[in-house]
Amino acid sequence: LIAGLVLLALILFACFGASLLTSQNPDSQDLNNVLAVPGTAGHLLGTDQLGRDTLARLLYGGQVDLRIAFLAVLFPFAGGTVLGSIAGYFGGWVDSLLMRIVDLFFAFPFLVLIIAIIAMLGPSIFNMFVAIWITSWVSYARIMRAQTVVAKKQQYVLAARTLGYGRARVMLRHILPNAVGPVIVAMTLIMASNIVLEAFVSYLNFGISPDQTSWGNALANAQNALILGNWWWAFFPGMAIAVTVISINFVGDGLRDALVAMTRTKEGNP
Repeated sequence: LIAGLVLLALILFACFGASLLTSQNPDSQDLNNVLAVPGTAGHLLGTDQLGRDTLARLLYGGQVDLRIAFLAVLFPFAGGTVLGSIAGYFGGWVDSLLMRIVDLFFAFPFLVLIIAIIAMLGPSIFNMFVAIWITSWVSYARIMRAQTVVAKKQQYVLAARTLGYGRARVMLRHILPNAVGPVIVAMTLIMASNIVLEAFVSYLNFGISPDQTSWGNALANAQNALILGNWWWAFFPGMAIAVTVISINFVGDGLRDALVAMTRTKEGNP
């Protein structure tokens, strides 16, 4: 957990503090240094076919990917958690109806559904958000529903009901804090998946608009760049994606271990 947080903090600082690390504009063209190799004066990581600085495009492009990773999970997390807890707590026809909707979304291949939505709306950052919001809430709903079904049978929930607490209080004060842990862990893993998703759909020219800087667009540009001769085009954005995904996964694994330890402590297990 600590390793993941430190690595992720460094990545966040590098991307959102890009102006402190480089004076280059990611869209400025230096036609005197087209296809400059890494280490060229003024272009630490080289340039592309238009003379644009690779380091600047890497750092500013990371801002787009990190926004997608962290912000695109908020609405699905909130909506899926609420719907999953309602389905698990009330059961019956409410549970059946909501879970059939979830099953309907799971019936479609995730990537195909994402690409179809973006193809209809057009490539842009906001439309990428919309596609993720529409499709990813079902994972949170299914996990939260399962956790709620288990939690509502626990003694502390039965005691709360015996004391006459209302359904809203039981769900918000007693079930939700004890059941949301695995959903938070899943959210961190989905954050990492969102970065890979952006790279994938942008590589296919269905994601971020080609005129915007992102790691996925950098890889898409690299495929037409005689990649064996200009290896840095694909190497640096590819490494940025890999390191960021690994750091987020470290955080998720650390949170999972911490939650398991907390659960054992509450249960009195060593």
